[in-house]
Amino acid sequence: MSLKSKNAIVTGSTSGIGLAIAKTLAENGCNIMLNGMGDKAAIDTQIADFSSTYGVKIVYSAADMTMPAEIRQMVADCKAQLGSVDILVNNAGIQHTAPIEEFPEEKWDAILAINLSSAFHSVKAALPEMRAQGFGRIVNIASVHGLVASVNKAAYVAAKHGIVGFTKVTALETAEANITCNAICPAWVHTPLVQKQIDDKAQRENISIDEATRRLLGEKQPNKRFVKPENIGALIAFLCGEHGAAMTGEILTIDGGWTAQ
Repeated sequence: MSLKSKNAIVTGSTSGIGLAIAKTLAENGCNIMLNGMGDKAAIDTQIADFSSTYGVKIVYSAADMTMPAEIRQMVADCKAQLGSVDILVNNAGIQHTAPIEEFPEEKWDAILAINLSSAFHSVKAALPEMRAQGFGRIVNIASVHGLVASVNKAAYVAAKHGIVGFTKVTALETAEANITCNAICPAWVHTPLVQKQIDDKAQRENISIDEATRRLLGEKQPNKRFVKPENIGALIAFLCGEHGAAMTGEILTIDGGWTAQ
């Protein structure tokens, strides 16, 4: 599905799910603004690799997703450097697990800032440009935890439920403007965030990493297989292409049967 000449911002895209999304969009012809943390030399290498592999224009924003002014500047820089903001993928996220009464308040604030509020600030900044050009595609990466809950994840679950609601409001407010807004709710994806939970589980239960992985998947995910980041990227490419134009306000799961239970 060609997205040639479209320009996309993908937040949290220097690793993990975000990087896979950026690669899939680039494969389909999108110019990309990468965003995220990491070693400058490694990011420069990523940019060069993208350009040579996909033949698209790649730029980078180091915007801190906890800082609204930096998010607004990221959107402005995308328009200035690529020419427009056609696609916005809000993917940046962090995680911390603890019982509510032990949950550090600074972790609560940080998770809500990055996992929820950053999406509001980026959408608010991008919408005027999208309305003016008569086109926009917004995809928010929520989580299966935007639909169901798990213990020890109060901030993450609250933020992802918020993303689901924010997606629906955005879709309604832009329904007549050739702008769509959808959310994707993946289950376990093998990312650094999830690997940390596996490592913690192995240590806490005094079991091997392999056994901790099996137990983690077995607790929630009936197919007992990780979702591939490329699966998420492919769905986003569909939503941003011509065949996804009538889909807005949709909350789409890729969860191996988790929410079917």
